[in-house]
Amino acid sequence: MEALSPAHLLIILLILVIFFGGRKIPEVMRGLGEGIRSFREALHGPEKPASTPSEDKPAEPKQLT
Repeated sequence: MEALSPAHLLIILLILVIFFGGRKIPEVMRGLGEGIRSFREALHGPEKPASTPSEDKPAEPKQLT
C-alpha cells in the first residue's frame, strides 16, 4: 500500500471543507487532538502527581523521652 501523496491530502482537505465548512474545521481538529492526547494518557497510565510542600520537607526526628 502506498503512502498518501499530496494530491490525496488535498482531496481529503477539500472533502472536509465541503462537509464541515471552513469555520468548523479548527474545532474538529482541536477535538481530535484532545481525543488522541487522552488516549495516549490512558495507554501510559496516570502521571506521577506533583509533589506537595509537605512531601518536600524532610521528616522531623522523633524525640525519645
